[in-house]
Amino acid sequence: MPEIVYEDNHLLVTIKAPNTLTQSDNTGDESLHEMCKAYIKEKYKKPGEVYLGLVHRLDRPVGGLVAFARTSKAASRLSEQLRSHHMEREYLAVVQGSELPKEASLHDWLEKDEATGNVRVVKSGKAGAQEAKLRYRVLACHPEDDTALVHVRLQTGRKHQIRVQLANSGHPIVHDMRYGKGVRGESIALWGAVLRFDHPTQKMPMCFLSQPKASAFQAYAPEIKAFLEQQETSSHQ
Repeated sequence: MPEIVYEDNHLLVTIKAPNTLTQSDNTGDESLHEMCKAYIKEKYKKPGEVYLGLVHRLDRPVGGLVAFARTSKAASRLSEQLRSHHMEREYLAVVQGSELPKEASLHDWLEKDEATGNVRVVKSGKAGAQEAKLRYRVLACHPEDDTALVHVRLQTGRKHQIRVQLANSGHPIVHDMRYGKGVRGESIALWGAVLRFDHPTQKMPMCFLSQPKASAFQAYAPEIKAFLEQQETSSHQ
């Protein structure tokens, strides 16, 4: 059963568990998209194929908030909000290295290796490379284990973007098997914690929050609680 945080006739907002696919791929593993379609079909006794529009994705290892559209009108309007950056996706991450700027912008060009699926930073203007931008601010540091908790705001949405850009800056995400020093059995310390957009038909601002569940976040529980409370308060102002 998917963890549903909001649903109406146009929207379904859920939390993707770490190491679950957002949508099906050639592995044949069940995806969050399939789970949510099955949930709707059973709950509402829908005959035939269920429509559920995929608006955005999270990398397979990453957990957090995902919004689906239950109508084609909602899918179109939410996709436009994503393209225009009106939909805001914000993340919490625990990174290696406690000495980093309190706030910074990362601006890189990314290239995907089709053979391995890995993404790497390349020189600007290289043919086929995609521009990638994000901003982060440090919420807390633990010098004793040389880690930091950061709040990340995406300005573009590229494959593996946060993981690659932070690793390239010298601060890979804790337990990232692909771009850092992963530990088998431990979930990556990256979580889709905040999702903001306007309701596709009612136009009202919506804000969803999610508590990170990966073990690396436990050491930062007070700071995460304060951050989410601040987001909750600001969403009602």
